Amino acid sequence: MIQFFSGFKSSAISLIAFFVAFILISKFQSYWFAKINLIEQVLYGIFAITIMLSGYFNRSRLALAAITLLVFYATLSQALPWQSWVFTHGEWLVLTGAGMLSVLSVIKDRGLLSIHGFYRLVLMMCVGIASYFWFDIADFLVAKFTHIKQLTPWLKYLSVELPLVIFSLLLVWRCVREKSLVTTALLTSYCIWLGQYYQLITLPWSVLLSLMILHYFFAVVVDSYFLAYRDELTTLPSRRALNQLSLSLGRKYTLAMLDIDHFKKFNDTYGHDIGDQVLKLVASKLAQVKGSGKVFRYGGEEFTIVFPGKTTEQAKPALEAVRQAVEDYKIVIRQEQRQTKQARSNKKNSQVKTVSVTISIGLAARSSKLSFDETLKLADQALYRAKKSGRNNVSE
Repeated sequence: MIQFFSGFKSSAISLIAFFVAFILISKFQSYWFAKINLIEQVLYGIFAITIMLSGYFNRSRLALAAITLLVFYATLSQALPWQSWVFTHGEWLVLTGAGMLSVLSVIKDRGLLSIHGFYRLVLMMCVGIASYFWFDIADFLVAKFTHIKQLTPWLKYLSVELPLVIFSLLLVWRCVREKSLVTTALLTSYCIWLGQYYQLITLPWSVLLSLMILHYFFAVVVDSYFLAYRDELTTLPSRRALNQLSLSLGRKYTLAMLDIDHFKKFNDTYGHDIGDQVLKLVASKLAQVKGSGKVFRYGGEEFTIVFPGKTTEQAKPALEAVRQAVEDYKIVIRQEQRQTKQARSNKKNSQVKTVSVTISIGLAARSSKLSFDETLKLADQALYRAKKSGRNNVSE
């Protein structure tokens, strides 16, 4: 659940920020219109930086989308051999662009300069070829079903609008399902692409492409930040993020070190997959801590909570609450069925087991002349005392 809302929140913020920027650009055209020539010159540099950055961080989908848009912009602004053909085949152009963006939302990110990147480039070309032949197929279907009066009013939407509806549904579905900044960026580009085709947007392509490519750029930067400062399994801030926070803490704060009791034994008994689920569960409960606590995954089955400006007396009730929440949660484990006659004769509910986990917590407040690392060490010593005194408790 924490992963769902974390991904949804970042995607929603990215989407809102893009359209706010779009509205501001539309409303205040007088500020940038005089600099349109500069924008057109700088745009190629923005393309190059974004493509290289996307490729370096293996965001091949954004890199391929940027390459596609770069070819499109070069076709508009340069006298390329295929320019006149593209200008006279507007329906093919909108269908190909929409198809490429929707296909990119489905495939996975892989290395751009690899065989996988080559396959994806070929796939993009196949989308353009398929769009070209689709119009022949659509004309054949229109001729075949013209005699059906109920379908006649709808046949005019077969060649362009029907594929666009399918692409739109696919892209929206992928955006909701994946909840990533990459699919959100692809969705905003798709909206701009269709808006320009249906003349709902009248801004110059150089401005629109600048906005789209900058969205790609920031998506890669923010994605890279989360990669460096977020734990991939639990989505909590990582130990590196904790070290960064330690540089900005004041003189008064309280640290808590938390450890899942008997986690190694639990992992050995039920397997690493169940162990990962336990880590996610505990992380989701810790993320709900009150008292302005900030939760980090320290490493393995250990977590750290920082309470800026709090004493141990103020932080302890919040820690007792999360400890109790973890203890009260029941985990249902479905065990694999053994291939013996006795096991096959057992009832079905014998394959389901309910277990619970507990956490031990060590608490320490910063005192005068103590550094962050020294305070953290005191919290770790308190954690050791909590385990020695029977586990599943908070020790100072």
